[in-house]
Amino acid sequence: MRRLLTVLAALATLSLTNCGYNAIQQNDEQVKSAWSEVVNQYQRRADLVPNLVNSVKGFAQQEKDVLLGVTNARAKVGSVQAGPDVVNDPAALQKFQAGQGGLSSALSRLLVVTENYPQLKSDQLFRDLMAQLEGTENRITVARNRYIKAVQDYNVNIRTFPNNLTAMAFGYKTKANFTVDNEKDISTAPKVDFNVPSPAPAPAPAPAPAPAK
Repeated sequence: MRRLLTVLAALATLSLTNCGYNAIQQNDEQVKSAWSEVVNQYQRRADLVPNLVNSVKGFAQQEKDVLLGVTNARAKVGSVQAGPDVVNDPAALQKFQAGQGGLSSALSRLLVVTENYPQLKSDQLFRDLMAQLEGTENRITVARNRYIKAVQDYNVNIRTFPNNLTAMAFGYKTKANFTVDNEKDISTAPKVDFNVPSPAPAPAPAPAPAPAK
């Protein structure tokens, strides 16, 4: 009897392997891992915002509208669901992407404003924060691309025969993916020119008036 159960278990394992169950499980784990990295990198960016705003505020207090826009966008991002279940909910993922896109736009407007403040751009703390922000934006792009690829592999796998039958039997559904709307804007790391413009040359002195005759 024990031998029969062993044989049946082996046959069941072989059957699940041939019908793609194990591959679906692997793809599912890859999607979860990729999404976790996306969230981590976006959170890393959000954590930089308060210090960045305070740094700019020290040199450009009059830009309160832009600073408030960044602060509000950051708060909105913090209120959006970002748990592992988001990958199964296209509406939730769209809301997440919209929030992150709003913060990206707010940060871009802030960078435009900083161009008007050479002293700010030469401040070491500001330069360090911007270097961290640019590095984080690059990591966000890598993480997003990895997630997009993982979801594509998973979705193709569960739609392909005979894996689609296994997915149907075990209740596997397609995963939500990032849309291409504003993809270029959202995934482009901010570029900052740290070169402080040289002061304009002083005008040449006016020629002395000719002596009166």
